[in-house]
Amino acid sequence: MTNIATPKDFFGHPKGLTYIAITEAWERFSFYGMQALLVLYMNDRLFQPEVIGGLWGFDGFRAGLEAITGPLSIQALAAQVFGIYVSLVYFGPIVGGLIGDRLLGRTKAVLLGAVFMAAGHFLMAFEAAFLLAVSALIIGAGLLKGNLAAQVGALYPKEDRRRDGGYTIYFTAINVGAFIAPLICGTLGELYGWHYGFGAAGVGMILGIFIYLKGVRHLNDPPLKRDQGEKVRLNGHEWQVVAALLVMILITSLFWTVQSQIWNTYPLWVREHVNLNIGGGLSVPVTWFQSLDSLVVLVLAPMTIAFWKGMSKRGAEPVDLTKVALGCSLFGLACLLLSGGQMLAGADKVSILFPVLFHIVVGLGYLFSAPVALALVSRVAPAAVNAMMIGAYYLGLFIAGITSGWLGRFYEPLQPIGFWALHAGIGLTGAVLFLILHRPLSHYFAKI
Repeated sequence: MTNIATPKDFFGHPKGLTYIAITEAWERFSFYGMQALLVLYMNDRLFQPEVIGGLWGFDGFRAGLEAITGPLSIQALAAQVFGIYVSLVYFGPIVGGLIGDRLLGRTKAVLLGAVFMAAGHFLMAFEAAFLLAVSALIIGAGLLKGNLAAQVGALYPKEDRRRDGGYTIYFTAINVGAFIAPLICGTLGELYGWHYGFGAAGVGMILGIFIYLKGVRHLNDPPLKRDQGEKVRLNGHEWQVVAALLVMILITSLFWTVQSQIWNTYPLWVREHVNLNIGGGLSVPVTWFQSLDSLVVLVLAPMTIAFWKGMSKRGAEPVDLTKVALGCSLFGLACLLLSGGQMLAGADKVSILFPVLFHIVVGLGYLFSAPVALALVSRVAPAAVNAMMIGAYYLGLFIAGITSGWLGRFYEPLQPIGFWALHAGIGLTGAVLFLILHRPLSHYFAKI
């Protein structure tokens, strides 16, 4: 099978991208459908005194957690658990990438991960099995996420500039799933019962499995890298590239911390402090704002691609690290909107305009940073550890999950103005660090 796209392929991209993108859309539907409800579910139901005692193994888990953090309120406990869950979901691809590279192959790893995720979503229907459910989701995401993303990169020759566009399509598919999920799963969960929302998420994962199986023949699955048990070795420069990528990934955790908070403390802030009444006795469901987050990305993605193409034709397109720095700046400015909106509102409810503007600015920041950084990792990571490094890209989200959960405990004492101002500083710090380290990082990346 050739990697070169023909006119019959998917908008000038290899046909396999179609199946990967649709599979990822359904996988993200299941993931974000559950995630849209998770903090609200824990805060309003699962961690209430009359319920929490019936969760299998949770007393010991909470005791261990509070031995580190000190006593936690219900809101702080929900934030911490959410942060731990998200961090482990995104740490898993590092191990999953190794399993895909060395043991199972990427295709088998993706399929096994999808089965674990489907099982986890359906287990969420049983309150007592909460820890078992999230454990299955963590294992499944670890196997699926890094290997599926690596299969995007494997569709293109190393120097093929369409790779960036391919990853933008891939990230757009993520946001299609993330847009639909809160509308369906979130609405079912908020209006009809939590378990209806979680069940819908499980159905989405099953559909993703069927789509992936249909498209397997169009995917590149390189041979396992374990020739007679010999270790794959990197030369000196390749180790330098890996180190430079890890530095870049570490800094991306700053903008991912802001993004992670949208699914953590942000829904509670929207519910408590934003005027959700749109007239006629109608109110906007809290989970719909998470759909708005993805809708903005879907609308702005083609505009962003066209913008960079136009800049490229004029020889003015910024390099990848500059794009990511701009994205970090936008994340910081978006949080200033929330802090400023809360300040202007005083004792009143915040106008719905502020969270809407927040999502527009965050969406643009996401497009400037997330797909660009992932495409850069795919392009410059040494071939022997390419899937593992794509998995390591999610180390930034692992750190962000831990950080956002830890920061969530300060939501009540800092109050919204201070809480969102703090997150603005986190995003802007990322921009400054990328600008400072732009030259040394680019030096290593340019030699691949």
